[in-house]
Amino acid sequence: MAEFTGKTVFITGAAHGQGRETALRFAREGANVAAFDVAKKIEYPAYEFGSMEELQSLKTEAEKLGAKAEIFAGDVRDNAAVTAAVKGTIDAFGAIDVLFNNAGICAYAEADTITDDEWNAMLDINLKGPMNVARRVIPHMKAQKRGVIINNSSVMGLRGGNRLSHYVASKWGLTGLTKAWAIELAPFGIRVVSIHPTGVNTPMNDGLAAMEGATPLEIAERSAGNLLPVPWVEAEDVANLVLFLASDKAKYITGAQYTLDAGLLSV
Repeated sequence: MAEFTGKTVFITGAAHGQGRETALRFAREGANVAAFDVAKKIEYPAYEFGSMEELQSLKTEAEKLGAKAEIFAGDVRDNAAVTAAVKGTIDAFGAIDVLFNNAGICAYAEADTITDDEWNAMLDINLKGPMNVARRVIPHMKAQKRGVIINNSSVMGLRGGNRLSHYVASKWGLTGLTKAWAIELAPFGIRVVSIHPTGVNTPMNDGLAAMEGATPLEIAERSAGNLLPVPWVEAEDVANLVLFLASDKAKYITGAQYTLDAGLLSV
């Protein structure tokens, strides 16, 4: 029997990149997959996000792997969309066992040039978004007396970053939420952890490069410091970590920050 047979995972930012790879890994391990994504271009940042076509193809691929899958198009800032997606997942599968708060954005800007709209978008998607989703999932996990919440932060949720003050603030906030939720939810058998990747080879890297007039490799090298001789990690590496933390192998891990940084934070 596959490791997550009968379990249900809810993943935000699932159409491509880290979210998609993780969704398909859970599908291979027998999980029911609920995939949530904005599935359209948004005003900020000005690069392409996951599409409805990608979200639909994710469902098809997951079902080919033998999993049951539901897809939901919506913005994590939209309370009505989040509420409907969580309800749709419960109606379809009866539970949510794992929440992977993955949806997020990144953009470069000098601190004194960040507009109110840019600041608000960064904080609303990267920090308020996970809160919007979690506060609708947590009551179901409390009733089940079990659950795992994995928040996708960043190495920048544990350090500073040049021309990234709004991004860094949002990711440090997510690290703090992780610790607070771990304390609050432990009596209900709910574990909460955050992961902190270095640069990941995903379409977001391409979008950042286009905005900056650089190549994806140059964008990765801006945060140079990986001890291992690699510019980035792959989405499958993130999926490997998420599945481990969601599994019974990690049943006593909560309130922790797991780095996937190729050694960046060691120096």
